Amino acid sequence: MTQAKFAETIGLSVEAIRNIEHQKYTPSANTIDMICNKFNLSPVDLLIPAITDDQSSVISAINSKLKDCEPTELNSINAMVDIIRMTYRHK
Repeated sequence: MTQAKFAETIGLSVEAIRNIEHQKYTPSANTIDMICNKFNLSPVDLLIPAITDDQSSVISAINSKLKDCEPTELNSINAMVDIIRMTYRHK
């Protein structure tokens, strides 16, 4: 589907769609709701990317290691993950 057709379907401009795709604009709850209704999706399906097989095996390995952690260790790991994600987003 083209950006123009998508924009027409949900009632936004092509420029608005482009800005959302380039993360210059965050869609409102109404926009997300409109997209979900038009395409029969749940917000989770729309907003959370599907996990690939490669990611699945890594996530399983991490989960098995996390099960043995104390709450303080989990808090530290969570903070480190946030720092790592911010670092990669700003590259």
